[in-house]
This record gives sequence, structure tokens and C-alpha cells, in this order.
Amino acid sequence: MKVIYSSNFLRTYRQLPGNVKSRAEDKEIIFRKNPFDQRLKTHKLTGSFADFWAFSVDYRHRIIFEFRGKNMAIFHKIGDHSIYL
Repeated sequence: MKVIYSSNFLRTYRQLPGNVKSRAEDKEIIFRKNPFDQRLKTHKLTGSFADFWAFSVDYRHRIIFEFRGKNMAIFHKIGDHSIYL
């Protein structure tokens, strides 16, 4: 799976603590192999985010993304639940 990072994702990623960045990188490795691996808890979003999906980095942090074709995803946001606002 190819992953593209939006400018918003990169900006918010840079602001995260180092331990969260490390967990996000570990989860991205899993995501690239299988975006629906159970460890990610990947789920479809609803409402104003109905075109997007999310997966868990840890208990608090999520990555919002969208699929583009069969083998590409765009990471749009990373952060706690406030990213849904």
C-alpha cells in the first residue's frame, strides 16, 4: 500500500510527542501490509467524514485517511478525538 501524506497531516504529525510518532510509524508499517489488520481497528467514518476511514495509533490517537484506488491511501489527519471536529 502506497501512502501519501497531506500537508495537514505532516503539520500535525510534527507537533506530536516522540513516543506517539514512534507508535504511529509502527502502525503505518502494519497498515502498509494490511489496512484492515485487527491491531489497527480500522473503521469507516460517518457524518461529515463519511468519505474517510480511521485507524488507531493508540488508545487516544487516530489517523484519518482515504483510499485512492486499490493500493493507495492519503493520510489527512493525526491526533486525538478533536481531529473529528
